[in-house]
Amino acid sequence: MTTLFYAKKTCAIGIHVILEEIGKPYEVKVVDFSKAEQKTPEYKKMNPKGKVPALVRDDGSVLTEFAAIATWLAMTNPDKKLLPTDPEGIARTLEALDFAVGTLHMLSWRLFRRPDAYSENPAEHDQLRERGKSAVLAGLDLVDAQLADRDYLVGDFSIADAALYYVENWAVEVAGWPVPANVQAHFERMKKRPSVQASRKLEGVA
Repeated sequence: MTTLFYAKKTCAIGIHVILEEIGKPYEVKVVDFSKAEQKTPEYKKMNPKGKVPALVRDDGSVLTEFAAIATWLAMTNPDKKLLPTDPEGIARTLEALDFAVGTLHMLSWRLFRRPDAYSENPAEHDQLRERGKSAVLAGLDLVDAQLADRDYLVGDFSIADAALYYVENWAVEVAGWPVPANVQAHFERMKKRPSVQASRKLEGVA
């Protein structure tokens, strides 16, 4: 059975949403970052990168990195239409996904949540957090413009929306930031999807 190695309040949320959208049997194994379980020899033997998400597939092989896992799940379940089939649609979906994962998520993680990765001086951490917040919100302004005339990032729901959802979830419900109107509307729309409701149950969010 497919197994998702997952940690709460991480990008693994988005992969869980995609698995729920697909609807095939899978199991979740929670990796507790507060106990540094991602650094244990057992976990690093399975995933030497020591991060989540990691997907153990039916044949026992392991796939890591959000974009790779999401794309593989979409392409191996074409009936779920989680990825367009035309070259332009594929490119635009991966463009939106990469911006959520590679830019927005990393800005929030490295600057806001982990300022110590940039400076060992605690006196500079508040300034770095403010820079991180400003950078993420500026990025969400770009997403807001993309969502101005549509419900989802590339028209229909796709793997890119699952990536954006976990960024929205963190920004709105963890950080408590006011996000642009179209981004907020997308977040509220996502919360109505059964797949996201299942994800929120796993997260322990009402």
